[in-house]
Formats: sequence, structure tokens, C-alpha cells
Amino acid sequence: MTENIFIHKFDNGLVLLAESMDWLESAAFSLLVRAGCNRDPDDRLGLANFVCEMVQRGSGQRDSRRFVTDLELLGADTSASVSNAHSSFGGAMPAASLYEALSIYADVVRRPHLPADQLEDARLVCIQEVRSVEDDLPQRVFQQLRLMRYGCPFGRSAAGKIESLQRVASDDLHRYFDTTYRPNGAMLSVAGKIDWPRLRDHVAQLFEDWSPKEVAELNEVPSEANHQHLPHDSSQTHIGIAFPSVPYSHPDYFQARGAVGILSDGMSSRLFTEVREKRGLCYAVHAMCHSLRDRGSVLCYAGTTTERAQETQDVLLGELVRLADGVAADELGRLKAKIKSGLIMQQESSPARSASIAADWYHLGRVQTVEELGRIIDDLSCDSINAYLTSNPPRDFTIVTLGVDELERPVAVS
Repeated sequence: MTENIFIHKFDNGLVLLAESMDWLESAAFSLLVRAGCNRDPDDRLGLANFVCEMVQRGSGQRDSRRFVTDLELLGADTSASVSNAHSSFGGAMPAASLYEALSIYADVVRRPHLPADQLEDARLVCIQEVRSVEDDLPQRVFQQLRLMRYGCPFGRSAAGKIESLQRVASDDLHRYFDTTYRPNGAMLSVAGKIDWPRLRDHVAQLFEDWSPKEVAELNEVPSEANHQHLPHDSSQTHIGIAFPSVPYSHPDYFQARGAVGILSDGMSSRLFTEVREKRGLCYAVHAMCHSLRDRGSVLCYAGTTTERAQETQDVLLGELVRLADGVAADELGRLKAKIKSGLIMQQESSPARSASIAADWYHLGRVQTVEELGRIIDDLSCDSINAYLTSNPPRDFTIVTLGVDELERPVAVS
């Protein structure tokens, strides 16, 4: 615990995290329960997302309409989403509205109605989400890329599949809720203008009597594929490339993050200048670090025309391989300035900070201050990043392409 960061662990497993940002007049929260899509039954893919939709259709003393109206009266800007590991509920609001908003969401995760008369409406919403992903071709590529990198259940998409969603019945919703929405492994993070003793006591009243439940072990099925083409009648080709990296919890994570930043952060990055600007091969290209709790990857994307797809893939792979040769001081200077700018912006955003401290706790078991992150970035050097790249060069590539023609894979990077 630091001067501005507070942590309280309840006996039932719920962890309350908070950061005081007294210069703000707002507050934000992120409430995460271990109800991610990695716990979807194999024949009910998308069930976690379905339940996340349904728990917001009335809970406690509120029906669906009153739930929305009460949040609007509080001036709360709220959201909900499902990741591989969690179902997450969050909101930002005037600081005075925080406590009532938390009371509403305590009902959401503990006492939802799961109304049978809204089952079909919710099913249509979830099916539409699947269709929106199908229409978003880069997302389809990333969806398949993650599945091939991580296998099942850790590479699953939260949206699921239409045929699975069509099989979901009311009993499935109740069963999933009863087995996954629990305090052990749950996190509530708050950032903004807060009174810590009042917040802790209020959260205790809302959640302290929430009974924990046993957590079932997940059965992991690794993927054996590392190259796939998704046929699609289009004048464009979408290319996804992934390679192994370290997770956020690894001591070398920020060395990896620095290397990927050289590749892809900003208009001076290598991928933008070498693949798009100099050669004009594609209209979009980027790379990013992706981390699960115990494993990580670098995910890359390029969108181009059918005619230039093979060259785009070859040049993109070439830049990834060339990264192992090392980074230069001018590249690192630009990257540090960009990352620090992001940290400064985060200091002015209670929603960004509440999400960040929850992620820190999940991955690290502690909360990093913005100042600590700043020191980590300051300590990055060409020598430290290049030493990491020497030991961990980009290799073992997984490739997914979507378009008319399947591309040849260069033997040198297979």
C-alpha cells in the first residue's frame, strides 16, 4: 500500500483496490468476476457473453428499465464486456454517485433476475455481436490467430458461435451464473476522488456476505496448427502474424514491449515506414503485445490488396526477423516520449486508472504506481532491449490470411 493506493482483501476472496486521485471530481470502478469465455461449455460457446447481457436486464429491486434509468440519474457512463478470463462491469461518474452505482452493480453480480421473457431479445443481441465480428475481417483474422496461438479454451472469442447461442436455454444461464459469479478471484478497483474508509465499509456491506465457491480446473487443448488461410471473396487480403513473447508478469515484459513499440508505435515506427510508407504495400499495419496471465504473444496485422498480398506478407515477416538485429537510440527516444505521454494522460483519467490497477492485480498480484511505470520506461535502454532480442528473437510464426488467394509461406521463417 502506498500513500494513494489502498488494498483490502475480504475473507471470501474479493479484493478491493483503490487509488485516490483527489484532483478529480469523478470516480470510476471496474468490477471483474471470473466468468470469462474460457469457462464456456464446448457446445455453448458465447454463453459467458449471453449471461453478461442477461444480468443487466434487471437485478435486485430493479427491472431492466429501472436499471438503466437509475444509472442515468446518477450520471454514470457504464459498460460491460467479456474477456477470456473475466466478465467485467465498469463505469465512470461524478464522485458523489459512486456509492449508489456500486450498490446497483452488487445486485447485478449477486442477484440478477435473468428474466425468461427477455431471453430471445438477449439472444438476438449476442447473435448480432457474432455477425458484427464476421463482418469485421481484421477481427476475424485476430480471432483465428489467437485461437491458433493459445488453443482452447485460452484462445476463444467471447462472442462465440451462432449455432451455440441458438442452443442456449434459461437453465444454461442459471447454471453458468451459479458456478462462475463468485467472490473468490473477483476484483473491484476504484480510482478517482474517494474516501477510502467510507469506500471500504460500503463495499463490505455490499459484498462481505457473498459466499465463495470452488473453482473448476480448465482442460487445455493446445492448437497444433500454425498456418491457415480463410477463403473470402474480396479485393483485399488480411494478414495476421503472431509469435511467442513473455506475459505481462514476466520481468522482461517491458523489454519486449519496447521492442514491439519500435516496430509499431506511431508514424515513425518501422512497420509504418518500411511496409506502408516506403513501399506503399498496405493501408494498415501494426503490431502489439498480447498477454494472458501465464503466456504472451506479439500479434501483427496488415491489410492490403490481393495483388500485393504476397509481397506484404514477405516484407512484414522480414521486418519481424530484422528486429532481432537490434534497435537504435533515436528509435527508443521517440518510443519513450510516446509511452510517457500515455502515462500522463492516464493520470487524468479515472476510468483508465481503475482498469489499469485491476489488470496489475490480476497479472502481478500488486499495483504499480504511475511513477513506478515511468521509472521502468526511463530505465529501458538499447542495450537491455537488444539483449532481450538476442535471447528471444521473433520466430515460430503463426500465420492467418483471409482473402481470395492463399499465400506462400517463406521457408526461411517457417
